[in-house]
Amino acid sequence: MGLFGVTMRISHTVSSIEAQASGPSYSVPRLCQALAELGHAVDLSSLGEPRPVNVGSYRDIRSKRDLTQLETLRRLGVSAGMRRTLAASGAEIFHTHGLWMMPNVYPAMVAREHQRPLVLSPRGMLGKDALRFSKLKKRIFWALAQSTAVRYVNCFHATSDHEYEDIRAFGLRQPVAVIPNGIDLPVAQHRLTSVEAPFVLSLGRIHPKKALDSLVRAWALVAPDFPQWRLKIVGPSEVGYADQLKRLAQQLKVDSAEISGPVFGDEKIALLAEAELFALSTLHENFGMAVAESLAVCTPVISTKGAPWSGLESHGCGWWVDHGVEPFAVALRQAMSISPEQRHAMGERGRAWMERDFAWATIAPQMAEVYHWLVEGSDIPPCVRVG
Repeated sequence: MGLFGVTMRISHTVSSIEAQASGPSYSVPRLCQALAELGHAVDLSSLGEPRPVNVGSYRDIRSKRDLTQLETLRRLGVSAGMRRTLAASGAEIFHTHGLWMMPNVYPAMVAREHQRPLVLSPRGMLGKDALRFSKLKKRIFWALAQSTAVRYVNCFHATSDHEYEDIRAFGLRQPVAVIPNGIDLPVAQHRLTSVEAPFVLSLGRIHPKKALDSLVRAWALVAPDFPQWRLKIVGPSEVGYADQLKRLAQQLKVDSAEISGPVFGDEKIALLAEAELFALSTLHENFGMAVAESLAVCTPVISTKGAPWSGLESHGCGWWVDHGVEPFAVALRQAMSISPEQRHAMGERGRAWMERDFAWATIAPQMAEVYHWLVEGSDIPPCVRVG
């Protein structure tokens, strides 16, 4: 039995969950699982080798791409199988995650045909910096398919106030539910207060939108004064950006900066927990899962204001700084100068914040309340903004 005593059949769609370094690859399946644990019947459709599988308590349905020999159609994720799956799902509500691919259009088609509500989570793809990448392709796809799909959205889902503002700035006027991503909380572990080889960690996609060149330049300014510290940039490289960063580090003669490939699962959590500080130099994030993951293991964070983490300062668990090399260098110097005990106390405050406001047991009922409102016509939930 679901929230309000009503069990709903819910269909979630995302282009792919196979890239483990991608935020939605964690947050979307985990949301599906949390909703299923509330008693709802949940499907998650994505592109991949066909395999309807029960993952714990929801169905993981993969559909193959069509006409893969045509690169443009392959990139768009054209899949007649996915559209058929959605049409046959019997869902009472559809929720799609992301933009600019056909898996983000099919749910709108089916929702319209079956007169069902549609929720869309942009997942950061309406941020001004995100929109600059592949700008022409996005304009064409908007004109051909995405604009029509967006027109049928009943409610958007934003993971932060920052993303809510992006949605409104794009000109979209439907209601918006502001609900953050949830986070799993690993078993709390005691952190050592004496660190022989401390390091600052940046973990995630190595992509130009992450502005990691600014982080490397900021590191070059502070590293000479902290010879025992290292900077570790870890993640999958995109568009050759890791090689660019390595060349930049060589040019700046920064030997203490390491750039390496991605880690996943327990290895990722262990690395986050071992770091003395987590650094996010991004130009724009709708949420920033790695920030929440770091705080969940008691690691304090330095983030630019490109991510919606002003609470780092108000909760006393990190620094929220302006874009640019100098502001980040100032924050790094301050964070590395305080004692390990002080950083540990900051991390503990961050963990408490995650437990209180970001646990899935808190997040999933809010999303279910939005669905109930759209399906049953109940009162507008407190998280929904109509203006």
